[in-house]
Amino acid sequence: MTPMNNADYLIRLQNAEELTFLKKAKEAAGLSYEALAEKIGVNKVWLASAFEGQQYVPLEYCDRLADALGIDRSATAFLASHPYKGNTDPILYRLHEVIDTYGPAIKDIIHEQGGNAIMSAIDFGLDVNVTEEPDGAHRVVIQFDGKLLPYAKKGKYPW
Repeated sequence: MTPMNNADYLIRLQNAEELTFLKKAKEAAGLSYEALAEKIGVNKVWLASAFEGQQYVPLEYCDRLADALGIDRSATAFLASHPYKGNTDPILYRLHEVIDTYGPAIKDIIHEQGGNAIMSAIDFGLDVNVTEEPDGAHRVVIQFDGKLLPYAKKGKYPW
């Protein structure tokens, strides 16, 4: 059996009932994606993707969607959460890319400065901030703070 990808694990299963309800409400209203998109002022393909849980939908459009389908606005509010897209969310993809690209260099520097050791992910701190530069650009700052764990030298070498 193929392992579940993070989209299925984190979002699709979590919102499966809500997405099924929306699809049934659309069907009951007798509206195509094109007609529904026209009613609420969005692109039909984007809307169909939202019905698959693959788009962030601003609350204003969640409300328009609920009104167009004749359902309670609370039934569409979940769409205003940022979804995990495709097999990997764009932010998670970029974090994997950062580790894939810079991980070997980080490892080399840890060994160069800390000796034969690893970074703990148990005795670990993490912080994330978005900062603004003087030119108005925004930057993401991620700080990992893991305890340096020297390899144990118990027993006969090589262990």
